[in-house]
Amino acid sequence: YGGMGLDFSYNIAVAEELGNIRCGGIPMAIGVQTGMATPALTRFGSDELKKQFLVPTIAGDFVACLGVSEAGAGSDVANIKTTAVRKGDEYVINGGKMWITSGSQADWMCLLANTSEGPPHQNKSLICLPMNLPGIHVAKKIDKLGMRSSDTAQIFFEDVRVPCKNLIGEEGNGFTYQMLQFQEERLWGVASALTPMETVIQETIDYTRQRKVFGRPVLHNQTVHFRLAELATEVELLRSLLHRAVALYVEGNDVTKFASMAKLKAGRLTREVADSCLQFWGGMGFTSEVFVSRLYRDMRLMSIGGGSDETMLSIICKYMDILPRK
Repeated sequence: YGGMGLDFSYNIAVAEELGNIRCGGIPMAIGVQTGMATPALTRFGSDELKKQFLVPTIAGDFVACLGVSEAGAGSDVANIKTTAVRKGDEYVINGGKMWITSGSQADWMCLLANTSEGPPHQNKSLICLPMNLPGIHVAKKIDKLGMRSSDTAQIFFEDVRVPCKNLIGEEGNGFTYQMLQFQEERLWGVASALTPMETVIQETIDYTRQRKVFGRPVLHNQTVHFRLAELATEVELLRSLLHRAVALYVEGNDVTKFASMAKLKAGRLTREVADSCLQFWGGMGFTSEVFVSRLYRDMRLMSIGGGSDETMLSIICKYMDILPRK
């Protein structure tokens, strides 16, 4: 369908390289296009759907967005309320989505909606939803702490009619498809964070080497150079975990546990690196002129988007068989 037919490890290589862009919003927008809104369509969509939505998305002619989160259901995907009721050969969609990256400019949405009254893990479906249909209201572009170059929208649906043939795969399998999609999203997110952390550590080294306090470079304080060595070590450990998870994934293994561990660690480590390095920049670190302050704002999302730290911990506990049963 216009792609190069490469395995998922190449996606990760691209994600790492995109980390050279000096903001989080642009890599995130590309990641939504390649690793969040399209994997389910690629895997389970009909040839007709792929030609209509996937081909122009790969070509860059269409912008895609992922419609999962709602005001009352972020990491708790099973609790979404948006409905798609089958009437004849159409679905009628009602509800709304929140925090939708690229939502105000998207040409289509990979929408997760309830298509029946069944159990919450078996009543959901993914639907390719053109964003120019009557009844779709982009309420507002959300003003955010970080990722400020990325448009994030709140969207409402009022009796939106879409053909039933726009269903991705089988009805009722949407939750399962989305969980598979999440693994690629989380691994992409981890990969995209590695290079920015390396960059900010190196820039902090350069700055503290030339910045003098009490007559000597800040870097010469043991607490500073030891801390930077610790952070660099943590980044390399995260990279190793990511590459192990990706290698297993390419071989066809379930990497949910490792992907969740990597996502958890990435969220916490980006905060740790940004906070520690910003401190060594002193007053300059609190300005908008330096990369470290932007990393501090942009990467805070890593512990929230794509599943919160607490959700990652619950998944890890489940795979360790230590999560209390209901």
